[in-house]
Amino acid sequence: MSQRAACRLVGQHRSTQRRQTALPSDERELVASIHRASTENPRYGYRRIHQVLLREGWRVNHKRVQRIWRTEGLRVPQKQRKRRRKGDSTNSCIRQRATHKGHVWTYDFLFDRTEDGRQVKILAIVDDYTRESVGLYAARSIKAIDVIEVLAEAMIKHGTPQHLRSDNGPEFVASAVTTWLQRMGTDTLFVEPGAPWENGFIESFNSRLRDELLNGELFTSLAEARYLLEQWQREYNQGRMHSSLGYRSPAEFAAGCTPSGFASLSLQAHTTRA
Repeated sequence: MSQRAACRLVGQHRSTQRRQTALPSDERELVASIHRASTENPRYGYRRIHQVLLREGWRVNHKRVQRIWRTEGLRVPQKQRKRRRKGDSTNSCIRQRATHKGHVWTYDFLFDRTEDGRQVKILAIVDDYTRESVGLYAARSIKAIDVIEVLAEAMIKHGTPQHLRSDNGPEFVASAVTTWLQRMGTDTLFVEPGAPWENGFIESFNSRLRDELLNGELFTSLAEARYLLEQWQREYNQGRMHSSLGYRSPAEFAAGCTPSGFASLSLQAHTTRA
């Protein structure tokens, strides 16, 4: 039905369908401020949000705040899900420092993309004491079971670490991973949430990996990404000289270390994907 016929049918003038409502010039900025205040104070309703805006210098009526509040679909959630925060600053790489090979491993995720725009997720595992890259795995997605498999493969090659440090990512705090590590005799060290500097060794490794490989390579496929990561890891372990290791490569330094505290790992511990 045409606009003319529809307006004639409901008895409404056509100009009412063509007029565009003129919003105040500060509308977008005010909406953004309301969203920000609501995110920072999730238990505040529009009345308290209005008071927050007044303290920030806004000259706005509470009715306008209420209108925007309803238009944007904001509300105070009736039910809250309790969450348990994992992590402690005592688990940082400074306070809980590795004293020998295999004492503390640390792991984290990096992200990149292939040429077609699809995500590449990379799991990096580093020995804090030797700086050796003991695991580097790339996939489109990595779940808890994949983390277990990569860890198992690294432990078969390098032994079982006494501690494993990480942030509070869902793959790391998953019960499947923590239970498996406990069974293997490895304690988990979760750093303080929102404090990546407490996991400094893996952050340093990630920055080198990104600067030397990820930022300079355009992966055409996942297979190419895995191949180049493997080549870079080999060069990093065997060729890169670290000043903190007396200008020796991680592999050279690790070869001269006594594997104190290492536990043996049988092939039965290797968890395969379902």
